[in-house]
Amino acid sequence: MEQQEIVYDVAVIGSGPGGYVAAIRAGQLGLKTVVVEKDKALGGTCLHVGCIPTKALLYTAELLDKLKHARELGIVVEGVRLDWPTLQKRKERVVRRLAAGIDFLFKKNNVETMRGFGSILAPGKVEVKGDDGVRTVLASNIIVATGSVPRSIPGVEIDGRLVLANDQILSLPAPPGSLVIIGAGAVGVEFASMFASFGTKVTLIEMLPRLLPVEDEEVSEALDKAFKKRGIETLTGTRVEEVKREEDAVTVTFTTPDGETGVRTAEKLLMAVGRKPRTQGIGLERVGIQTEKDFVPVNGFMETSAPNVFAIGDIVPSQQLAHVGSAEGILAVERIAGLEVMPINYQHMPNCTYCSPEVASVGITEATAKEKGYEVRVGRFPFSANSKASILDEREGFVKVVSEGKYDELLGVHIIGPHATDLIAEAVVALEHEATVQSLMRTVHAHPTLSESVMEAAHATEGKAIHV
Repeated sequence: MEQQEIVYDVAVIGSGPGGYVAAIRAGQLGLKTVVVEKDKALGGTCLHVGCIPTKALLYTAELLDKLKHARELGIVVEGVRLDWPTLQKRKERVVRRLAAGIDFLFKKNNVETMRGFGSILAPGKVEVKGDDGVRTVLASNIIVATGSVPRSIPGVEIDGRLVLANDQILSLPAPPGSLVIIGAGAVGVEFASMFASFGTKVTLIEMLPRLLPVEDEEVSEALDKAFKKRGIETLTGTRVEEVKREEDAVTVTFTTPDGETGVRTAEKLLMAVGRKPRTQGIGLERVGIQTEKDFVPVNGFMETSAPNVFAIGDIVPSQQLAHVGSAEGILAVERIAGLEVMPINYQHMPNCTYCSPEVASVGITEATAKEKGYEVRVGRFPFSANSKASILDEREGFVKVVSEGKYDELLGVHIIGPHATDLIAEAVVALEHEATVQSLMRTVHAHPTLSESVMEAAHATEGKAIHV
């Protein structure tokens, strides 16, 4: 039964990091806003089965590794072991607390919520199919933020038993004794790092020549060495030929770069080959929007080809990152509100990978800078020469600054090592404000801190780093 129509300034389909942030900003700007969410709780994939629970487990993995070597820090800890059920309960507490926080923020900013599957019915109309029937929402503007789902490789089905997606592996009853991971992007290396810390024998397979293919080549090489040192098997430039399920194991057959055939058998297989946009069945065709490889084309203001229909987050052809979706959501809403806005500079978006050691970057790599014809200057500074890294007993990795020689322009910063995902924020601000390498060099950094390594790497572009 169809219920009465309600009129809104903005209707947001999806409550992930893009959708809920867009809704809050809309509420702050005084726009009558409703969020349509098909799941019981707000927050989307990132909060419930993605970024947040994964990082909660990674934090425990980090602590577990530290406790195993606590004696070296002067702490005697006996019988250290992983309590998986307690870890799972903590993970769920973190998720519930953050989901409740979104509910609170919606109330604070007068954002309404409708439970049900949302789709575009016609220009300015959203249909909501829920347990209590079908409702129609009239909205002057529609923001589509429906997110993404895990991909697999051709011929291999994610069954949730032996072949898992990242959301399914988070809730296993216990860590597997052995695990093969296909795909060495951020998701793949994070789970490889985590389960290795939990005692799982991990094999990581990547078709491209190196781990984290989007990162600077030196960073990828350093991570590969660190993983092998931790006992993680890494097979790069390796093509998966067959995945065969057995009663309680899965066997992966692959071809190595030299053409040889290899086989690995494990208790579980994690498919980490990326995510595909969730754009099917949401009514895009009803307003004339044509997808390209399932993505929704948009202009610099997140506007689609349909008037007053915006798309943000994983469904648009940008970086599939939570903070990118949030930035896109704010941009779309401020465009709707008639504020003066600028398109997002995606080159200034940070990439963060929460493995051990952590990896983070912003800007372009050394190789890309050379391809673009810049007069490239590079500075590197190892954490082994940083006082705070020694204090933390985390001396692995380095900071790499890529710059342009003629005008001293900062082009990119690439970090592998302790707290890289926090340290990168300084570099993001520097790039966003068009800082030169000289200005980064002349900015005094407190001692002893890990951030001194960023300053020292800037000095190193001129061969003047102090502590190496």
